[in-house]
Amino acid sequence: MCQPQTFKCNSDLPRISAEKVSIEHLPEDLLSNILSRLQAKELQKCKFVCKSWFNLIKDPHFVTNYYVVYNNNHRFHHHFQKIQDNDDLFVIRRPFSSSNKTFISLLSCSNNNNNKNNTNKNKEHVTSKVLNPPSEYNSDHKYWNEIMGPCNGIYFLEGKPNLMMNPSLGQFKALPESHFATPFGANSITDYTGFGFDPKSNDYKVVVIKDLWIREPGEEHLGWWRAELYSLNSNSWRKLDAVLPLPFEIWGSSRVYTFVNNCCHWLGYVQDDDDDEFGERKDVVLSFDMVNEAFRKIKVPRVRDSWEESSLTLAPRDESARIGLVVYPAREKEKHYDVWVLKDYWNEDSWVKVYSVGPLQVISTLVGVCGRDQFLWKDNNEELVMCEAESGKVKEDLRVFGKNDSLRGARYMESIVSLHRRNEFSCQCVSIDWVPDHLANNTS
Repeated sequence: MCQPQTFKCNSDLPRISAEKVSIEHLPEDLLSNILSRLQAKELQKCKFVCKSWFNLIKDPHFVTNYYVVYNNNHRFHHHFQKIQDNDDLFVIRRPFSSSNKTFISLLSCSNNNNNKNNTNKNKEHVTSKVLNPPSEYNSDHKYWNEIMGPCNGIYFLEGKPNLMMNPSLGQFKALPESHFATPFGANSITDYTGFGFDPKSNDYKVVVIKDLWIREPGEEHLGWWRAELYSLNSNSWRKLDAVLPLPFEIWGSSRVYTFVNNCCHWLGYVQDDDDDEFGERKDVVLSFDMVNEAFRKIKVPRVRDSWEESSLTLAPRDESARIGLVVYPAREKEKHYDVWVLKDYWNEDSWVKVYSVGPLQVISTLVGVCGRDQFLWKDNNEELVMCEAESGKVKEDLRVFGKNDSLRGARYMESIVSLHRRNEFSCQCVSIDWVPDHLANNTS
């Protein structure tokens, strides 16, 4: 039980009848407001102050409220500073071309306006720390290609093996292998992965679409699709019976995590004439609803003149309400980009172009987003840069490099969502720690 500590009342707080009040008798809404301002790791320590605090912090409503209150409060302090003092970033990259080893980093950006020495200023306003993974994952044979998240502060890393992470709590979980074997006589050419949350069952799910092709001579193009779904609650895979809206082809798992309206998304295309493999291709978006476990195909207007000359990337708009598309030249050194948005998510005829940005010389490939109008790019030197669409400002001093197109980035969000589930007995969720970037580089 709690020790009978007391607090003096403040004029800014709600009136309480006594001049001093026991910690046990603080109004729950006031206590919730106070605790929601603590970082996730500090908040976890508060669970052991007393039983009432433990119950409050473990309550699902508090867990959800914390994610909104803490991150909005954190963002409020940076609201007028924009790109000069940005949100923290969650980044993966392979800094060495001779190695597959992936570095998982947290990047903190802050601008020291008191520093008048311009030569040192850039060195002081970006700090990073690197994940020190468990020994069994610290090798060239364990690597990751894509970041999906944040989804309530949980991140999914696609690769070998597939991972879920809550970096706020230092939790790191490798997903089990699917037990569904590829049918005899077929090859699984590509896996397309999506990640998201099902609020109805309070479950985090991973969906994998497999592109299967028959190996028999002369029948290489006669294939079919199969979908599988992983549930964190059960820590297991199952085959999906959901019908795929064929025909379509998928470009691949997106560089930019686009989870909107409880649906994950892939960018793909359809052939205008099924009998002509050289017929006109039309862009489409494939979505998967995590709640209803159903697929949907969304038409896309002609947003680019040439597939060879223009790149197209999916991106979230308003974070959880709408999807968007970013169109930019594939080869030109000086680039501009257009941003389109599906204004009404359920009306595929509501696509509109909201603005254009550029020309800019430092951007090459879109690798992530950080908020509504902040885009993460790699430049021609494979270094991470950030562009703020509203102001056109570009931040080039992040000092994060990735070889062989390995850079991916996302906004870092604090969360107290645990990867542990009560009904799991074979689920392994290990603790991780972070070390300063220079120490990680010295031991790589």
